[in-house]
Amino acid sequence: METIASFQVDHTNLQPGIYISRQDMVADTCITTYDIRMTAPNHEPAVNCAALHTIEHLVATYLRNHDLWKESIIYWGPMGCLTGNYLIVKGKYTCEEIRELMIDAFTFVRDFDGEVPGTTAATCGNYLMHDLPMAKWESTRYIERLKNNFCCEYPGVARPTVGNGMTFFDA
Repeated sequence: METIASFQVDHTNLQPGIYISRQDMVADTCITTYDIRMTAPNHEPAVNCAALHTIEHLVATYLRNHDLWKESIIYWGPMGCLTGNYLIVKGKYTCEEIRELMIDAFTFVRDFDGEVPGTTAATCGNYLMHDLPMAKWESTRYIERLKNNFCCEYPGVARPTVGNGMTFFDA
């Protein structure tokens, strides 16, 4: 069995940042997946599950209500390794454009007060697993990383391609 492209990315030197994970053409529309990497895999602790769950709810709410971006947002959700999130959008945007959006989204989390949207038994499959104070802490940390040490190129990794010429950048 062939190793899938996302498992060919060297995670040993990957830093927090924003990376183009992959770009796929669906009809005449480019769908771009961004790796929103919050921690350095295998060098720092993963993001706490409850905090990442809260970040998921708040950032998804922010993005899907954003006047300029809501029509482009396809998906926002956590990585299985708990070191960040995936953002899937219609179109091709630079990592710098996504960086500004993420600074705004994570500022929304950092400054959020009140009841986290979608955290009842009727609206969430694990409604008790949320941690707003830790989500705020993680968001503050990530904002600082995006502002002060922005990384957007996967370190020393050959980008695999498949037979039809589609390039994979990560997942």
